[in-house]
Amino acid sequence: MAYIFLDESGDLGFNFKKKKTSRHFVVTCLFVKEKGSVEKIIKKIFSKFSKKEVRTHGGVLHAFKEKQGTKQKLLKLLREKDVSIISIYLNKLKVYTKLHNEKHVLYNYVANILLDRIYTKKLIPTNQPIKLIASRRETNKFLNQNFCNYLQSQVSGKHKLEVDIEIKSPYQEKCLQIVDCVCWAIFRKYEHSDKSYVDIIKDRIVEESPLFP
Repeated sequence: MAYIFLDESGDLGFNFKKKKTSRHFVVTCLFVKEKGSVEKIIKKIFSKFSKKEVRTHGGVLHAFKEKQGTKQKLLKLLREKDVSIISIYLNKLKVYTKLHNEKHVLYNYVANILLDRIYTKKLIPTNQPIKLIASRRETNKFLNQNFCNYLQSQVSGKHKLEVDIEIKSPYQEKCLQIVDCVCWAIFRKYEHSDKSYVDIIKDRIVEESPLFP
């Protein structure tokens, strides 16, 4: 079975007077043909932590909180794996005003575009089961189910294929911790003009494009 892991970085707030409102929003998919070898990256990172660091992490790596060396090591290990990365970034200043209050619609739309591009670029084998696992961003069960139903209908309608879609936490699914770091690295490139992290994995990035150029 092949896997697609999806996560986002930044926020979908549009009140730029607020200090923590980001100017960009990034959604990233990590395509993995065999997730076992990728999961080992997390195990390898944790094996180098002290007992105190292991306890404070609670089994989860968060890119925003990790030390520079930890993030660099994770990305260097990832670039040696057989994975593909595709990402869409939004300059929120260019997002249509009517979408400012339709955050869930906008997020679903971006996720669908990513999935569509994965199919059109033939990154996904069509002769085996595919599972998409998205990082949980909502506690509302209705919104989560709406997200899964929307993507399922889009894929089956346009590509005549079935994909199993789940929403999990990074604790439940280790590869979500990997895509979290990847998405953070791409976000940092646009939000803070820092390419140092994303350049580590540039050879694994198939596409990195704006939604509203």
